[in-house]
Amino acid sequence: MSQFISSISLIVPDYDQAKEFYVNILGFEVVQDVELAPDKRWIAVRPKGAIETCLVFKKAEKAEELNAIGNQAAGGVLLILRTNQFEADYLQMKNAGVVFMEAPRNEPYGKVVIFSDPFGHKWDLIQPA
Repeated sequence: MSQFISSISLIVPDYDQAKEFYVNILGFEVVQDVELAPDKRWIAVRPKGAIETCLVFKKAEKAEELNAIGNQAAGGVLLILRTNQFEADYLQMKNAGVVFMEAPRNEPYGKVVIFSDPFGHKWDLIQPA
């Protein structure tokens, strides 16, 4: 049996704001955008060229969900975006207005920089060594 993680839920305050950032700023592609109810959608996005794991936006409704926005990893990096063209991706993201929390740095495992989405979710952009 072959298994893989097909999707990861990301708690967001608004579907359209999340879609705007991930698609128009980061350049992800929409895999699905389906209305499930008047105020509920299934929106799955993934980096262009990726074939497996998607992010699925979960609109916060309850108080504990609202409090979790941007803090699903307890203040740490939640997700890691791997690239084979670090400099080009970093510059494209910076020019698009992505908020970086530090300057790019070299680590034994590769070149990395932390950025945040508009909701406070922290990401690593990394090119492995």
